[in-house]
Amino acid sequence: MAISIRLPNDVEKRLQNLAALTGRSKTFYVTEAILEHLDNLEDVYLAEQRLLDVHAGKSKTYSLDEVERDLGLVD
Repeated sequence: MAISIRLPNDVEKRLQNLAALTGRSKTFYVTEAILEHLDNLEDVYLAEQRLLDVHAGKSKTYSLDEVERDLGLVD
């Protein structure tokens, strides 16, 4: 899949410099940046959904003491 994006000139120059210094393509670094940000966005979305489930009574929370006790980690 191909995507076309317009970058601000300063960002384009930084990307071009990084690619030239490292011998990697601009596409490599754009892909890496998207993957990193996408991972973060997915984590935030999942956390928000879990919080909504807790507030709606669809999900239960557990204290650290409860988890340790249930897993037999308490001395």
